[in-house]
Amino acid sequence: KMTQQMRDLQLAQARKPPGPSSPNAAKRLYRNLSGKFRVNYTSFDEGSLVGRGEKEKLRKSYLFQSNAALFEAVELQDLDRVQEMLKHYSPEELDLNTPNSEGLLPLDIAIMTNNAPIARALLQAGAKESPHFVSLESRSLHLSTLVREAEQRVNELMAQVVNEAPNADCSEKEKQLKAWEWRFRLYKRMKAGFEHARVPDAPSSVHLSVASSTSLQVTFWEPLSVNSAVVTKYKVEWSCSPTFSPLLGEAVIDKLKDLHFTIQGLVSGTAYHVRVAAYNMKGWGPPQASTPPFAIPSNWREYDGRAPRRRGQAEALDHLLGQVKTVHQHCICHEPCKNQPQSRKHSVSKSLKHLFHPGSKFLKTLKRGLYLTAIFYKDDNILVTHEDQIPVVEIDDTYSCLLMQDFLWLTKVSCMWDEILWLRQCVTVSQSSCSCILQTRFKMLLAISQMQGLLGIQDLGQVFFEPIKDKQGNILIVTLKEVKTNQTFESVRWVPICKLQSGRKSVSSPEEPTALDTLLISLQDKLAYHQRSSHALSPGLYLGYLKLCSAVDQIRVLVPEQLPNILCHVKIRSNPNISREEWEWLQKMASVEEPVPTEPETDSSQNPLFQELQVAIKELMTLVNIPLQEAKDFRLYSQEVLDFGDQVSFLLLLPPSDDVCTAPGQNNPYTPRSGFLTLPLQIFELGEER
Repeated sequence: KMTQQMRDLQLAQARKPPGPSSPNAAKRLYRNLSGKFRVNYTSFDEGSLVGRGEKEKLRKSYLFQSNAALFEAVELQDLDRVQEMLKHYSPEELDLNTPNSEGLLPLDIAIMTNNAPIARALLQAGAKESPHFVSLESRSLHLSTLVREAEQRVNELMAQVVNEAPNADCSEKEKQLKAWEWRFRLYKRMKAGFEHARVPDAPSSVHLSVASSTSLQVTFWEPLSVNSAVVTKYKVEWSCSPTFSPLLGEAVIDKLKDLHFTIQGLVSGTAYHVRVAAYNMKGWGPPQASTPPFAIPSNWREYDGRAPRRRGQAEALDHLLGQVKTVHQHCICHEPCKNQPQSRKHSVSKSLKHLFHPGSKFLKTLKRGLYLTAIFYKDDNILVTHEDQIPVVEIDDTYSCLLMQDFLWLTKVSCMWDEILWLRQCVTVSQSSCSCILQTRFKMLLAISQMQGLLGIQDLGQVFFEPIKDKQGNILIVTLKEVKTNQTFESVRWVPICKLQSGRKSVSSPEEPTALDTLLISLQDKLAYHQRSSHALSPGLYLGYLKLCSAVDQIRVLVPEQLPNILCHVKIRSNPNISREEWEWLQKMASVEEPVPTEPETDSSQNPLFQELQVAIKELMTLVNIPLQEAKDFRLYSQEVLDFGDQVSFLLLLPPSDDVCTAPGQNNPYTPRSGFLTLPLQIFELGEER
């Protein structure tokens, strides 16, 4: 019998015993399991190794029965419990794809009872159908056997209950009878669901796009029909012929969290036809051809054969830096650094032990001058000295006006925190010129070294985009770094930010706060800026808006507060690649000096990129508060697509040439709404690199 073969297979695999046979017992089991496990999971204490070991053992004891509880939840069609268990347990912990003693998987039960919500939840978690159902006949035979054996068991128990006198054994038999009656109804429902199902319809839509010069991306949607069984996998086929003969390749997709597939290894410049078919327990349905019917792998660079802008740049810069170090390593001033590893280890170990002792160079108050402060934070806590002070060191007590060039130089130095000693020695060599700029920068390097030594930390983080100034002549340069590990420091402690802000006694008036008071007041804003500046965009093609404004000593660029390392932007589509055909169309628009497309045109109505650009431009103009009619004079930057890695690319929207950069004193008639700021161009460039 099919059923006997399944059971023999399970015995060979040392399968765990099945779950409870009673529906009420099943409910109690998986409710207790999910409830108890949830409490222990969320209260996991990483700080106690002993407690962690005990809780891990307790967790494993519950996991032993979790698979049976999942089966019962699926059988009882309890979607909430299924989702809860999938959330708290991994597929491996649940044995999600290991059959039970009846040869069934949770997904088998869900699809044969036509419970689409549970089936989809299981599929997204990685559930599969039983591999033993190799044909429709084998599945039908197995279901018939389960129904027949369950019916036979019901009849046997019913006869025993009727013929036996009332006693304890009889009461137990009645419980077994109810459980088998319930299972008999379940198997009949599964058998009926299988018999009434039909193969699925074709996917409702299949979209084909060019992903690169050697790949195509296929995105598809579920069939519209709700009368057939749940779709459990899809098949993507591709060919150079519209008849799909011969077939060049196919791929079966059974991970249905995202319904898309990238066809790799194609030949650039060759047209490929693609179609997709859906599968359920009754077999494969008819295929759906893609829209457009074919696509040609290509990239915009193939239009004129240009190489990537940044190809080899990082390697060239590393090589140049190595050459500079080689030239300077034999300088007399570098001889003391031969013993650098030992002295550095000594200074780091002692810096923590003697931190904030009377010999410490950290400052409590500011006098007229230039200072450096380092902000280290973790969640809502900040690192402070033993005296509850933010670490501050002096750069120059005679420097009352910070030149923007010096500040921007320091921001570049922040990319080389590990090279401060070497940089300091190089600047020492050049001090003979008595340049005021070099002397200031040498003092900056000294202050950085002092901060690193006192904290015992090399990486001071990212420099905030503007220094803090007060009317007393103080200038405070701020660095920010998020600590993501449970790192502890001797003589330094973490304190809640709110406690630090409320406990500080200000020595200034609210009308004229000192630079330190201003820092504490605006601390949350600066931490929020730091976190947002490290966020990355999701993969896709974006439309960016380039707007500059100039001052006496710098040029600033308009950026959104939520993503200050990126230009103002909206997403055009999820596919970042611009194909050669799309780039040719953009070049044609630029060559005839056509205005930016803001209204539909019949000639381009079939061009998907044209339609996507129309939507994106309207959204972007609304975002930056510019009337749509003004966008007719805007231009798309047609020299190149800005590629940021392989997953993100930008098209730039430019104002008229006279309005790209607003000059000092020039009024900007269209002020962006709140949620924007302007960054120095050099700071913005560094943020992009990070």
